[in-house]
Amino acid sequence: MTDHNIPENQNVDLEQELSDIIENIIKYHKEAPVSLIRKAFDFSKNAHQGQLRSSGDEYLTHPLMVAKILCDMRMDVATIVTGLLHDTVEDTHVTLKTIEDNFGKDTAHLVDGVTKLSKLQFRTTEEKQAENFRKMFIAMAQDIRVILVKLADRLHNMRTLHFIADQRQQRIAQETLDIYAPLANRLGISWLKIELEDLSFRYLKPEIYYKLVEKVSQKKQERQAYITDVMEEINKTLKKYDIKASVKGRPKHFYSIYKKMETQNLDFDQIYDIIGFRINVEKISECYEVLGIIHSIWKPVPGRFKDYIAMPKANSYQSLHTTVVGPRGERVEIQIRTHEMDLVAERGIAAHWQYKDGHVEVTNIKKFTWLAQLVEYQKELKDPSEFLETVKVDLFPGDIYVFTPRGKVLELPVGSTPLDFAYEIHTEIGHHCVGAKINGRVMPLKTKLKSGDMVEVMTDPARNPSKDWLHFIVTSRAKSKIRKYIKDEQRQRGLELGKELCEKIFRRYQLNFRDIHAKGELDRVASKMNYKTTEDLILAVGYGRVGADHLVKKYLPPESLSQVEKEKELLPVKKNLAESKKEEGLKGSIRVRGMDDILVRFAQCCNPLMGDAITGFVTRGRGVTIHRSQCSKMLASDPQRKIDVGWDQTAQVERKIKIRVVCQDVKGLLMEMSQVFSNSGVNIVNASIRTTRDKKAINIFTVSVTSTEKLRQVMRNMEALDGVISVERM
Repeated sequence: MTDHNIPENQNVDLEQELSDIIENIIKYHKEAPVSLIRKAFDFSKNAHQGQLRSSGDEYLTHPLMVAKILCDMRMDVATIVTGLLHDTVEDTHVTLKTIEDNFGKDTAHLVDGVTKLSKLQFRTTEEKQAENFRKMFIAMAQDIRVILVKLADRLHNMRTLHFIADQRQQRIAQETLDIYAPLANRLGISWLKIELEDLSFRYLKPEIYYKLVEKVSQKKQERQAYITDVMEEINKTLKKYDIKASVKGRPKHFYSIYKKMETQNLDFDQIYDIIGFRINVEKISECYEVLGIIHSIWKPVPGRFKDYIAMPKANSYQSLHTTVVGPRGERVEIQIRTHEMDLVAERGIAAHWQYKDGHVEVTNIKKFTWLAQLVEYQKELKDPSEFLETVKVDLFPGDIYVFTPRGKVLELPVGSTPLDFAYEIHTEIGHHCVGAKINGRVMPLKTKLKSGDMVEVMTDPARNPSKDWLHFIVTSRAKSKIRKYIKDEQRQRGLELGKELCEKIFRRYQLNFRDIHAKGELDRVASKMNYKTTEDLILAVGYGRVGADHLVKKYLPPESLSQVEKEKELLPVKKNLAESKKEEGLKGSIRVRGMDDILVRFAQCCNPLMGDAITGFVTRGRGVTIHRSQCSKMLASDPQRKIDVGWDQTAQVERKIKIRVVCQDVKGLLMEMSQVFSNSGVNIVNASIRTTRDKKAINIFTVSVTSTEKLRQVMRNMEALDGVISVERM
């Protein structure tokens, strides 16, 4: 476990680093065409001439360090060359054609897959991010090496993140934790996943991170002595049974300790199994033999044994996991695996590389079926928010194994329900699911499944998906199928309402809307109003985005129109006095397509705050409701009901936000927490506090704040207090 507070070396000897890369690659790939690496180094040096990094180093340092990380991952020459060239197309005058002419199609293809989409224009940052990931996953499916370059690029950027502004640090660190660390995990590269998680944690929760660093270092000598004692005991015992094994012990990394503290509401001093041991043996049979020996000398903790050898994880990871009560009564986690399994656990996909005649071949690529699923989703999901959420969910590997009545094994994420199981089998089975039997007993659809459960799904053709299902299902497949059904239903209702409104208005002008629509006479109007089809235009009327009388005026020639007051594009919204008072001040903080006179309300489900990414949702007769872009309710809605909105940065409107603080139940801590709010100029509107049996206090504070930046500052200061375990926005 290391502290990543290491500044980028201002005096990197670039030539020496290049020599080290070439020397290292020859060790694992003797026939490698290493002259290409020198050529790519010179090419990149010329292309980036005069460019500097935020650290002040010349830009070439970055691609060279990316190439070095790829070399440490034992990649082939084409991938290492891509590491050296990956920013040339984006940041310099170099074209893909030039890359292909100089380094071949393979490298040009890899560079294209890695290149960011910064030159394309998107309406929102979220849309840009979604399209970036779409391209990345498609490129990955074609050549898995693309993501390895991308991961190496992200790792070096994270190692040097302290040179950029705080706000960008937060955004990049969150993206790394959401997407890149899980990707490294999915590819089975554990060391990379661990480093990305710890680096992200350092920037997202600096107060908690450094508090942990300090507490871990305080007990360093004591812990090292304990590790030595346990290793000696294991080695001595295994020797008696004539088993050759290598035994290693080390503390868990900071982020995994923090996650345990957060999920179990524990203080650092209450976490006992922060030390893990790994035993590597020659054969699979010896793994189980060692497990029996370990359980004979130390008592196993019930429910903490997992067999990933018989049932490997989706990323090919295999190992036996057990937690025992070791010497001095301390809980110790032990992993037992073969040397080959250990290689796959550390190097992941790269452990399947085979070099032949100067080229790389990948074996066992079929194990990475989740990638094909991601590519399939990107075709179906057009909404950027939904696509990003699907990617995040799908990147976290399944951790439970359940059985169909015929004995087929399905791997699902932890927390999955019988409904997730039903959708995993087939969409129609999920849609018509009415109940399930778990191990022969009828159980509610909300029941969380456990490894080893046998699940039988009960269906009814008359049953259809419910919006309520979205509150408890887990898998991205189930969520996307249910949302699609709901959107289709919404669309159908919107069309029916739109037609009804149009018929009513057209009748006032002695016109038959149905005949006009059937003859295609509204196609011209739809085109003029920037709608792809007449159906889209009618839908906009049904959703309240366009007035039906505005449509009829566009259809009729001016001379045929009676003198009526011109209507606005969006239906006028009548505000009653109560609503006006309730929303007073809110309208001024939000811009809706440059319009002023429209009712604006904030959604209670996600409670947006100045600085959050937001989306407007047109509600017929109620104006525009503002949601956070990632709000789950928005993901289940027809994109045609969404409207572009933005914060008016000049307006300072206070919003009520809830913060949940879990802490030790100690005297004086509540006063310290109140002082944090007071010192930040934040007013506490309401406070609810309850204590638990294990001497914890769960505090819910409702506070008035003006921006996410102010809220983040308060939360950081709160996290820095001794005795505070976790702080989260509700």
